Amino acid sequence: MKTIAQTIGKTIALAFVIGAAAFGAASAQEIKVGLAAEPYPPFASPDANGKWVGWEVDFMEAVCAEAKLKCVITPVAWDGIIPALTTKKIDAIIASMSITEERMKTIDFSDKYYNTPTGVIGPKSEKFTATPEGLKGKVIGVQVSTVHQEYVTKYFAPVASEVKEYQTQDEANQDLAAGRLDAVQADSIALDAFLTSDAGKCCDLKGYVKDDVAILGPGVGVGLRKDETELKTKINAAIKAIRANGTYDKFSKKYFAFDIYGG
Repeated sequence: MKTIAQTIGKTIALAFVIGAAAFGAASAQEIKVGLAAEPYPPFASPDANGKWVGWEVDFMEAVCAEAKLKCVITPVAWDGIIPALTTKKIDAIIASMSITEERMKTIDFSDKYYNTPTGVIGPKSEKFTATPEGLKGKVIGVQVSTVHQEYVTKYFAPVASEVKEYQTQDEANQDLAAGRLDAVQADSIALDAFLTSDAGKCCDLKGYVKDDVAILGPGVGVGLRKDETELKTKINAAIKAIRANGTYDKFSKKYFAFDIYGG
């Protein structure tokens, strides 16, 4: 038979454990993670119930769990996502944002978490290459406020018939399918998602653009404010950990048959 002392002792111990757990949950740092409000499959898009899903959502959840952060998805229009970060409406950007010197004048970045080539797509009926020579006289579509817009402006605008800028990648893809564009430039993974859709059956990949690290950057990173050194350290450690323990590969295999991390 248990003594009163034993019962009291176990009760106190249980209360301590529950209290410690509650304290840990309460003390978890909450951060608002900015996703681009526009669908960007397979990285992030709302499902039929409005829940955000995709590779980048899985990545965010894995990093936040590893770093013991309570992360709240906060959709923000792409062209306003950096101002939202700097004005503290959000605390981090996980939205396929390339690490570039120009952006680093305003914000900081974590280590890269993926890196894929930049492609150009166009109608299957037309044969051309993803080069200035191949795109001469073409009407090219590109999303605003992206590294692709900057690249197109530098390399293709001087020879193109016209460059049309779009608020979302989906709008550019739709205009290509409708025959209002000759070509679209974007990240190859996002373009592949379009090409494998019903709307994308019109088109195919024309090739990958010549790399320019100064514009396209060394990869995609988590956007952070410059003074958030502690948060940056936590996120970098979490990225390294999920790469090492197999978590990154496990959720990536749901979306890709290759290593999205890149060289």
